Amino acid sequence: MGPTISGATIALTRQGLVDYQIALESQRRIHDEVAAGSRPNTLILLEHPSVYTAGRRTEAHERPLDGTPVIDVDRGGKITWHGEGQLVGYPIVRLKNRNEVVGFVREIESGLIKVVEEFGIKGEQYCDRSGVWLRDEKGDRKIAAIGIRVAKGVTMHGFALNVNPDMSGFNRIVPCGLIDTSVTSMAIELGRNISIEEVAPVVEKYMYESLSRVAEFIEL
Repeated sequence: MGPTISGATIALTRQGLVDYQIALESQRRIHDEVAAGSRPNTLILLEHPSVYTAGRRTEAHERPLDGTPVIDVDRGGKITWHGEGQLVGYPIVRLKNRNEVVGFVREIESGLIKVVEEFGIKGEQYCDRSGVWLRDEKGDRKIAAIGIRVAKGVTMHGFALNVNPDMSGFNRIVPCGLIDTSVTSMAIELGRNISIEEVAPVVEKYMYESLSRVAEFIEL
């Protein structure tokens, strides 16, 4: 279980390396339990083996053209890639304001910006483009992607922070459908190897802070 925040608890589950479909089934089960009030708000942290997922706004021409499998999902956003070395977080929380999806996304962005700042990387929010961005003379680069769905007032899906993945996974697609930007990782920006184990505790810390501001807690 996670730490107590504002008199309530956010559960933490670390699942290691999990096939995307298996993790999606787990997400849906936990989402149903949180929505029913039989489980506390839960943050799942894990990695996925290499996989492409397509959100509801993905167009046909944005999919890989070489036959690479793509899983269609019910989150917002377009197509992206997940793989080892990328820390994926699924915050499944009951929102205080069930209609404030944008506010929820902004809180997640703010938490992830604090995470990368702890490692000396300056992240930013970028107008109507979700995620965490680096914007300087090297150009606009996304270091963390976010895609959310809210059903029954409870969130699912979440964020993907590029820690130290094989970035070639992004080469078959236009990540998130943005042709004028690129993707990067913490390892690339720092010029050194960095592990999920280094980053995960920092993500936990700032995600709990962010989630405490938007989550509604109930007594179980």
